[in-house]
Amino acid sequence: MSANFKLSCVLFDLDGTLVDTAPDLIACLNHTLAAYGLNTVNAELVKPFISFGALAMINASVEQSVSESQRTELLETMLNRYENNIAEHTVFFTGMVETLAHIEQLGLKWGVVTNKRKRFTDPLMDALNLTHRAACIISGDSTANPKPHPEPMLAACQQAGVNPRECVYIGDASHDITAGKNVDMKTLAAVYGYIKVNDNPETWGADALIDSPEQLTTWINTVLCH
Repeated sequence: MSANFKLSCVLFDLDGTLVDTAPDLIACLNHTLAAYGLNTVNAELVKPFISFGALAMINASVEQSVSESQRTELLETMLNRYENNIAEHTVFFTGMVETLAHIEQLGLKWGVVTNKRKRFTDPLMDALNLTHRAACIISGDSTANPKPHPEPMLAACQQAGVNPRECVYIGDASHDITAGKNVDMKTLAAVYGYIKVNDNPETWGADALIDSPEQLTTWINTVLCH
């Protein structure tokens, strides 16, 4: 960590980093599978695919014999159900409420950069009473290109009024770390998130791995003490 790093803003990926959306997403997936006469899936099996979107969840859940057109139909049904049940079982990861409060007490800004579509991101942030607290909210379709492209990261900084080099980005997928690094942000891999069995977060190039939101608080305090 360079001694002259100045932290102004903490940016989060949404699903699997800021909040645990898995219970709602998997419930909607299984409801959809059952409605089409397909086998439901074990939550732990499909959870690692959440960071890659709903279609990745479906592809991991159905037999190869299921056609592309039916997968598209499953996707639309699942997403429509999810839109109407956006925060039934979604919760903050343990310690995240306190971490956000600590960030705000320190006078730092924070925000969200997610590949989740705006039609889901905005209602979810509203339901969790986060919209008015976030300095920026950038969704997967807020810019022409989603992460790992630099566009959403730069849009977040513009919205928050901060320099990318004064930001840290926390995410639970390799494309999150790449996105942050692409614009010279500090990056932290949230290994408490939706990590695949064959993922190796230590190889992603993040500045540090964090096992919990509490570790994020510690990291921030350490940086501010330098």
